[in-house]
Amino acid sequence: MKELFTIGEMGELFQINIRTLRYYDEIGLLKPEMTSRQTGYRYYSTKQFERLNAIKYLRTLDMPLEKIKQFFENKDARTMKKILEEQLDETRRQLQKLQTMERKLNIRLSQLNQALNAPLGQVREMKMDERPVAYLRKTISQGEDLEYPIRELERMNHLQPVMFLGKVGVSIGIEDLAAREYGRFSGIFVFLEQEDDYQGEQRVLGGGDYLSLLYSGTHQDSARYYDSLFDYMRSHNYSLAGDSVEITWIDAGFTDDVSQYVTELQIPVKKNK
Repeated sequence: MKELFTIGEMGELFQINIRTLRYYDEIGLLKPEMTSRQTGYRYYSTKQFERLNAIKYLRTLDMPLEKIKQFFENKDARTMKKILEEQLDETRRQLQKLQTMERKLNIRLSQLNQALNAPLGQVREMKMDERPVAYLRKTISQGEDLEYPIRELERMNHLQPVMFLGKVGVSIGIEDLAAREYGRFSGIFVFLEQEDDYQGEQRVLGGGDYLSLLYSGTHQDSARYYDSLFDYMRSHNYSLAGDSVEITWIDAGFTDDVSQYVTELQIPVKKNK
């Protein structure tokens, strides 16, 4: 029966890359049974099969090499039990992160699909639930670059920059709306989702009846679409009930083509008696 195996034979037997075996040798995780002084060739024995098999098994569990080394330095059933329990805890944490990522991706995709497929320029009546936001009350002229107010909102509310893609909105105050003045915003906000794990101060965009309209363009193109909302409001016996909500669903964060930008206007309304 053959007792010694070259590194190539070992790699073929265990379906493992030769570079990986060399690395295991370098870090002291799996040293060859012997190394030829003349040629430098590494030779492994059948006694090492069990160790390499255990290493492969633990690596399929995504266990760090350092932890595997610690196990072999104190090889014991209780030690194995402990590191498996620790790895299970870590796996559960990673699974929770992946599930959170899945929910966030589904939300973004749903919003993007709506922006890509919803009819543009049409007024829709909508029932909206309350929506939690991190809010910065600040007068911002319509032509002003929103990047600085966004950073200010981020800093004051301890938000992570990753939270902002597709989630930033601005408002025009009810008084300016009533006067048909659309040239300045009264505040900027970011929508908060359960997955954000946000612990700071929150405000709520009120729920209820809204009129909504999506159009191709940016905030600077909003005036005529606000007028369309007000025309609809008047013809359907609604009155204004609060600040507007403006969201650019497709903007520079998604595309360099300005013609693909999609912005939504939302106005809270109430039915006149």
